[in-house]
Amino acid sequence: MSKKSMREAFGNTLVELGEEDQDIVVVDADLSTSTKTDIFKKVFSERFIDVGIAEQNLIGVSSGIASTGKKVFASSFAVFETGRAYEVIRNMTCMANLNVKLCATHAGLMTGPDGATHQSIEDLAIMRVLPNMKVFVPADAYETRQIVRAAAEVEGPVYIRMVRDDVENIYTDEYEFEMGKASLLREGNDLSIVACGPMVRLAIEASDRLRDEGINARVVNMSTIKPIDTDILLDCAQNTRGIITVEDHSVLGGLGSAVSEVVSETIPTKVCKIGVKDLFGMSGKTEELYEQYGLTEDSIYEKAMQMMEIEPAK
Repeated sequence: MSKKSMREAFGNTLVELGEEDQDIVVVDADLSTSTKTDIFKKVFSERFIDVGIAEQNLIGVSSGIASTGKKVFASSFAVFETGRAYEVIRNMTCMANLNVKLCATHAGLMTGPDGATHQSIEDLAIMRVLPNMKVFVPADAYETRQIVRAAAEVEGPVYIRMVRDDVENIYTDEYEFEMGKASLLREGNDLSIVACGPMVRLAIEASDRLRDEGINARVVNMSTIKPIDTDILLDCAQNTRGIITVEDHSVLGGLGSAVSEVVSETIPTKVCKIGVKDLFGMSGKTEELYEQYGLTEDSIYEKAMQMMEIEPAK
């Protein structure tokens, strides 16, 4: 499968939006070449602001501009944009329900060699608890483009979580994202695998491998974490043996927690979470880190076999 960059898709989509809407403004925190907002800067320098290494100021300036009626895309690394600026996001952006679109890159363990200080594995948890905030996690570059465009249209604050590395394509140009609706990628009535971000590709591969064992595992791309698609989760809970969630994020407070909250109050079912187990990250190549923390096709396969009470093939 070919790979594409979410960050490149983000930067190019900003240019598209800038051409269509004069109210689009982009603000960055001294990372424009990494976040790819520099693509927008080259075309619309008069609508681009760099606040320097000052993430709280990034959100304060963005909120102030948004209060004048502009649509502001504010970008930085996920760990800094959500962590350093949390109080400002809460008190300025979300309380006023402003049109600030937080577009964070370098999320999860996929920052690799940058290590634990740069690996944001808590951001979904802290963003999804904020009133008025909507939370999106694209699975590939095509979905990134769709989500960025959707963010420009929706009223109020949005958090978009992107990764550093190029990722394999799940979709094509024909794909149409719908906010609050998950994407069913594989049919199956034995068990459900609900994933987000780069974990979606692993979920597909695990499902194909399970099918060779006679197990039909459905695969759901839950790219909208908030508002989450309750309908598809209830169907998973009612019509499959259990749900496995997979995320490049802590198992505390992220996708797995969101799924558990939905089914526990309606159709209680077994939910097994694959993600980072209440640990910090470390420096290393993405593949090595995913292996270290159990974010692999093998982990999904083994968890599925346990759920089906079948001894995994050696």
